[in-house]
Amino acid sequence: MPEFEDILYETKGRLAIVTLNRPEKMNALSHRLRAELFSALKDAEADNAVRVVIIRGAGRTFSAGYDITPVPNLSESDYLDIRSGLPSVGPIHPGQGQWPQHLLSGYWQIWELTKPVIAQVHGYCLAGGSELASMCDLMFVADDAIIGYPPVRAMTTVDVLYHPWHMSMRKARELTYTGDSVTGAEAVELGWANRSFAVDELSEETERFAERIANIAPDMVQMSKRGINRAYEVMGIRTALSVGADIQALSTYRGSAGEFGAIAREKGLKAALDWRDGPFQDYGAAKTRPSAPSNQ
Repeated sequence: MPEFEDILYETKGRLAIVTLNRPEKMNALSHRLRAELFSALKDAEADNAVRVVIIRGAGRTFSAGYDITPVPNLSESDYLDIRSGLPSVGPIHPGQGQWPQHLLSGYWQIWELTKPVIAQVHGYCLAGGSELASMCDLMFVADDAIIGYPPVRAMTTVDVLYHPWHMSMRKARELTYTGDSVTGAEAVELGWANRSFAVDELSEETERFAERIANIAPDMVQMSKRGINRAYEVMGIRTALSVGADIQALSTYRGSAGEFGAIAREKGLKAALDWRDGPFQDYGAAKTRPSAPSNQ
């Protein structure tokens, strides 16, 4: 078993539990964390004693989103592709649109895993965190979890456009047009999440349900998962998500695309987040919107 730095991996009887372990960074999904996560999933897949995988977050939140800080001092143990500096998840997709297509390559690994993967969500589950949770087979949430995709307010469109596959068209439009969030309990009402619980009951209840799945023979569960996957593929989920990735890449070339980054460079990331979220008075942002730099 490899030594991980940004995740914790443990087995608990028939369950494998992967914990995102950067609580001081609200479990921001760094390149190394994602590389370790995919490595751990492969370990779970190869372990005949494991029947279900649970992904959860350490500390007060599941994940606040991607951390795209460059990774220094790449080494083989980082499970990174030296050519791209990104986790090795398959095709590299060099050039324009690399980022969202790279993300999809990773999430399709969860999709094709023979074993069910359950996202156990508490606290914030934002942006990339919501993509990770939504691409798992099942999603169990705390009643008061905060789930949303705020980057659509000023940065880019959704990297992995999961919304139309988990909720009605009207609600998908509402959330992607505004970047607003919903609570865990509301996510269940939408069909986005499976079940919600009080936060202090979430871990126990998630494991309890995982054990119910584990009672089924693994080859039976594998066939059931494959059948569900293929049905959604016939309905076009792979093509739709790939097109969504193309739109995300295109959105980086719109006229206002540089404003967020310019504020972050001039005044810092917190100022940029306040500028983005201030008018909405959520996600902990200031309630007034700083003006954009004069050169924007």
